Amino acid sequence: MRLRLDLAYDGSGYHGWARQPGLRTVQGELERGLTTVLRVDRAEVTVAGRTDTGVHARGQVAHVDVAEDALAAVVGRGTDAPVDALLRRLNGVLDADVRVRSVAPAPPGFDARFSAIWRRYVYRVADRVTLVDPLVRGHVLAWPRPLDEAVMAEASRELLGEHDFAAFCRKREGATTIRTLLDLTWARREDGPGAGTLEATVRADAFCHSMVRALVGCLLAVGDGRRPPEWAAEVLAGRRRDPAVTVAHAHGLTLEEVAYPADADLASRARTSRALRTLPPTTPA
Repeated sequence: MRLRLDLAYDGSGYHGWARQPGLRTVQGELERGLTTVLRVDRAEVTVAGRTDTGVHARGQVAHVDVAEDALAAVVGRGTDAPVDALLRRLNGVLDADVRVRSVAPAPPGFDARFSAIWRRYVYRVADRVTLVDPLVRGHVLAWPRPLDEAVMAEASRELLGEHDFAAFCRKREGATTIRTLLDLTWARREDGPGAGTLEATVRADAFCHSMVRALVGCLLAVGDGRRPPEWAAEVLAGRRRDPAVTVAHAHGLTLEEVAYPADADLASRARTSRALRTLPPTTPA
């Protein structure tokens, strides 16, 4: 049977999501925990968004396929439901910087990666010395110059929609860099801890490698006046990695949420997501 896992983690101590020999990764630790608790030879996890080294997650989603008898055996002499017993025991063997928040049987057709309709990230920046809080230094970027969020918002609007984001991605063999950017907004937190911190909310149907951090790095240069607002659109139009764009540090970025369609549409969404995307041909002027 397939199980959906919702989890959160502090990415500071991990070399990203994907398992790598000899390195501590979120996938590696989660699979190690599942293997231990389920008493199986191997448990392989599929995730909604493969976060980079140092990137955090509050709303990550994954799935794992398990034999029903292995899941039932987790209960032992207890009276918990099997998924509740797995949740409790799994968090008991994982380190404190990663928590599985829920485990549930996945509906038919569910795929944590391909069934998702969008992912939402938030990048946090403290751009004034009065906003820099050493208690959250691992989650908020300290920026040395004031940022103009209105100018950054103006530049961001030109990036929305379906485009080839090759200028903001690390190209991978056989993978497309065409994505649909649904939201890219900048706003300051109004109250509570961190009031005044500048937050970029970035939502897209999917992201390619380092895309969010490259977008943020480009717009930081616009916000502090080193580049004009139209520069972001010019970089996008280039359709190739621009060395002038600095990829923002990983620690300011958090995966906040992954959304899925209604259960009846999960399988069809997964089929659509697996298809290689191309942009429609442009009409000559």
